[in-house]
Amino acid sequence: MSAVGSGLIATPGTAVASGGRRRRGAEAHARRRDGAWPWLFVLPLFAGITLFYLWPIVQTFYFSFTEWGVFGGSTWTGVANYVRLVSDPDLYRALGNTLIYTAVVLAGIPLAVWLASLLNTPGLRFASVYRVLFFLPYIAMPTAVAMVWRIIFNGDFGILNYALSLVGIDGPYWVSTAGVAIFAVAIVGLWSSLGFSMIVLGAGLKNIPAELYEAAELDGASPWRQFLSVTVPLLTPSIFFVTIITVISSFQLFDLLYAILGSQNPILPKTMSLVYLFYQAGFVTNEKGYAASVAMLIFVIIGLVTLLQFRLQRRWVQSD
Repeated sequence: MSAVGSGLIATPGTAVASGGRRRRGAEAHARRRDGAWPWLFVLPLFAGITLFYLWPIVQTFYFSFTEWGVFGGSTWTGVANYVRLVSDPDLYRALGNTLIYTAVVLAGIPLAVWLASLLNTPGLRFASVYRVLFFLPYIAMPTAVAMVWRIIFNGDFGILNYALSLVGIDGPYWVSTAGVAIFAVAIVGLWSSLGFSMIVLGAGLKNIPAELYEAAELDGASPWRQFLSVTVPLLTPSIFFVTIITVISSFQLFDLLYAILGSQNPILPKTMSLVYLFYQAGFVTNEKGYAASVAMLIFVIIGLVTLLQFRLQRRWVQSD
């Protein structure tokens, strides 16, 4: 009987399958040998995420179906809070203000791309100093930033209205005029977030090979054409990251709005954000169940917007 007929010679497919089984067996043996040690190392991380992130979300979701008394105690009300929420005109006003703020702050990303590319110019003196100056507003306390900008926005003696008067423009009362105040707050948000965006985008610019600019220059591309055809396409992963962070932080607008407008501002009900609506229901009118439903709505909106951004990034983000 021949060796082939008796099955003594293994085919290449059989050898590969046998090697795969041995490799999987070795990996399983390594996992058994390690035991519980890998899980013990990651247990503090999982515990922290569960305790401080997942469990509060579950609690808030449950509270959104309840109504709380002034002195504690809850009553199950089903979807009553959500029915009230979708019929509340304050919700749509707050959502519109939040979207306006988000749009204005997002408009600062192209500006950040341009400024980051300028600071990345070879041979630029004091580039590090400029980066620090742009980044300082991002790490400054929102209350301190708001106090400075309230002076700038002052309708009677503010620097901004004085500058506008020099060109014959009568500036409005920025923080006390409905329809204008949200844009004033958004300008401050754009200014504050510009430094963070520039730092992230500047790091992305460092990864673009200089040879690409040299090749574009040899082909006769102008600096502006190099910016549009080389810098922007290869910077899209960093732009995408900055966009995600900016949208999430913009939908959490509260402290800057509260500090600039103040708690006694008569236009605050018309300029509130989604998070301010949550604050008002939970801590001013003491409607904790309704506040929980607002919080869950904010959570869902941020999740859906982020998911949409990840789906759309396949069309414009260049990963290689």
